[in-house]
Amino acid sequence: MSGAPNVDSARPGRRRAGSPGTGRPEAPKAGRSLGARIAAGAGGGAMRVFLILVALFWLMPTVGLLLSSLRGPQDIAATGWWKVFTAPSELTFDNYQRLLDNATITGSLGSTIMITVPSTLLVVVIGSLAGYAFAWMEFPGRDWWFLLVVGLLVVPVQVALIPVSELFGTIGIFETTLGVVLFHTAFGLPFAIFLLRNFFAEIPRELLEAARLDGAGEIRLFTRVVMPLGGPAIASLGIFQFLWVWNDMLVALIFADSDAPPITVALQQQVRQFGNNIDVLAPGAFVSMVIPLAVFFAFQRQFVSGVMAGAVK
Repeated sequence: MSGAPNVDSARPGRRRAGSPGTGRPEAPKAGRSLGARIAAGAGGGAMRVFLILVALFWLMPTVGLLLSSLRGPQDIAATGWWKVFTAPSELTFDNYQRLLDNATITGSLGSTIMITVPSTLLVVVIGSLAGYAFAWMEFPGRDWWFLLVVGLLVVPVQVALIPVSELFGTIGIFETTLGVVLFHTAFGLPFAIFLLRNFFAEIPRELLEAARLDGAGEIRLFTRVVMPLGGPAIASLGIFQFLWVWNDMLVALIFADSDAPPITVALQQQVRQFGNNIDVLAPGAFVSMVIPLAVFFAFQRQFVSGVMAGAVK
C-alpha cells in the first residue's frame, strides 16, 4: 500500500531550507551596522598609529619642559626647546645645580612634603576606620550619618575659605603647616569614607563571621582581614589624596606660611620674576611634576586594581 505522495519531492525546484545534510533551518545573516564596522576597524594598524600620535602630542609639553630645564638661560631666551635636536651640546645640568642652591625652592619642597604626607596618611587612616564602621558596624543613625558624608562631597572648597580662615585665626593656626594639613584632611575625608565604605561593603559577610567565630574582635578584624583585602582601594585613595594636596595652590596660597610656602606657591612667586630666574623656574616645575608622577607609577598596579574593583560583580 503506497503512502501519501511527498509534496516537497513532487514540486521540482523546491528545496528544504537549512544546512546541507542537517535539515536545520539556516539563520539569516544580519547585516552589520556602520557603528559595528567602525568599531571593528578601530583595532587596526591605522588606529594604533593615530593613538601613538595623540600620545606623543599629549606628552609634548612634558618633553619640552624637560629639555628646557636642561638648557642655559641664554639658550632658553633665544630659541625654542626643539633646538636641542640640532644642537645637543646645549644640554647641561647646571640649572639643577642652581636649583639645589636656591633656598626658596628647596625649602618649598620640604614644606610640600610636610603638608602632603600627613594629609594623605590622616585621610587614609581615618577614612579606613570610618568606612569600616559605616559598612559593618551597627550604631544609631548610621545611614543618616552616611548620607551626610555623601552630601559633603558636593561642598566646594571656596565656600569654606572665609569661615575656616576666621576659625584658624581664632585658635592661632592660621598660616601654619598644621592649618593646611587640617584643611586638606577635612575636605579629603568625605570622598575617602564614601570610597572605602563601598569597597568594604563588598567583602563577603561569611568571611567576617568566620573571623568573629575564631575570636577576632573589631580591631583585629579590621587590621587582619579588612585592611589586607582593601589594599587596592586604599592605594587608590592614597594616590588621589597625594596628587590633590601636592598640586594644590589655592589652599596653600591662603593658609600656608608665607615664609615657607609649598612648591606651587613658590613657583608662582618665581614667575613674577620670570626674566631673572628662568633657569630655576624650568627645573623646579619639572621636579614638582616628577615626584607625584613617580608616586603614581609606584602604586600603579594597586591603583588599577582599586579602580576596577567591583566592575565584574
